[in-house]
Amino acid sequence: MVAMDKEIILLKVSGQDKPGVTAGLTSVLATYNANILDIGQADIHDTLSLGILFEIEAGSSSAPVLKDLLFKGYELEIKVKFIPISIADYETWVKGQSKQRYIINILGERLAASQLAAVTKIMSDQKLNIDSIKRLTGRASVVEHEDYPRSCVQLSVSGVVTDKTVLTASFMAVSRALDVDISFQEDSIYRRNRRLVCFDMDSTLIQTEVIDELAELNGVGAQVRAITEAAMNGEIDFKESFRQRMALLEGLSEEVLQNVAENLPITKGARRLMKALKYYGYKTAILSGGFTYFGNYLQKELGFDYVHANQLEIKDGKLTGNYLGEIVDGQKKAEYLQAIADKEGIHINQTIAVGDGANDLPMINLAGLGIAFHAKPTVKESASTSISSLGLDGVLYLLGYHDRYIDMME
Repeated sequence: MVAMDKEIILLKVSGQDKPGVTAGLTSVLATYNANILDIGQADIHDTLSLGILFEIEAGSSSAPVLKDLLFKGYELEIKVKFIPISIADYETWVKGQSKQRYIINILGERLAASQLAAVTKIMSDQKLNIDSIKRLTGRASVVEHEDYPRSCVQLSVSGVVTDKTVLTASFMAVSRALDVDISFQEDSIYRRNRRLVCFDMDSTLIQTEVIDELAELNGVGAQVRAITEAAMNGEIDFKESFRQRMALLEGLSEEVLQNVAENLPITKGARRLMKALKYYGYKTAILSGGFTYFGNYLQKELGFDYVHANQLEIKDGKLTGNYLGEIVDGQKKAEYLQAIADKEGIHINQTIAVGDGANDLPMINLAGLGIAFHAKPTVKESASTSISSLGLDGVLYLLGYHDRYIDMME
């Protein structure tokens, strides 16, 4: 509690940013034995916005400190402004710290005012207050062409979400209408300590469905594609669709597999993402309804810790149309996610699952953060978070990483 013989003052500073501003102002406050209650700073295009909330002895000390701060501001060529804060208002503000806090990420190739306006309007309607805004992507040139434009801002908000279903549905509607990705996460200790990231393979880590490619090479492409599409949309049971498709691959030469593996179209941003995850110590896994033959290739290429997928049966150099072991369907993916987390001593809320199809939903819904990546409409509607505007490295922004922490690995 602040004593009644104290004054609380908010010092607001603006002007051209330069070294020594904070040092100069706090040295004045130190002379008068001021206590810093809060401090925050933002810098946009070398323009400084600094706030220092401090308490000081009431009476004879307050006038001189304001005078000296004004003089210091003149020396530093910055503007200073003072706002007195009542003890009652300060205490109300302190009690507000117990409010639930959330992190909202807005991602897209470019950030338009219409997108930000729509998202913040939803927040306002839900009585959520923005505590801070942080840009996570590097500054974009308005002159030079970018091969891979990306933009992400992170909003830290507080308040009480009265109806999370309405909130997420509203975000989903804006996402569809304005071509922007919106991620909503509780700002818990688990969000800041994710340790395991699990990926689907086909149409997530790679931009193809391998079984469809193999089918084309075996002359049954149209039949297999139709079954695959139905399975990914949740129209038929995955295990049954898998058996049907496998049977159609009978007779395909093993030599074809190696050529397909060496030419897998790795998804944009996947290499950047995996490099960052390894650098920062995350465990990673491929959990796929595809095949171990290609999962193992990606493991060597990108450095995954675990691979769980379906094993092809090969005899006399050709596919038999059968498989070995259990079918890795959606439920099996979720089981593998839990098993890896248990083995590594990782709480399930510290895990992330990324996928695009209906058979990814069990692991997406089990993980602490489930991400529908360039997913089918039914999957996006069922997942709490989706990325459709950026590559796989968009996951890093949902983890709170700024480009400078990613690019420092180069």
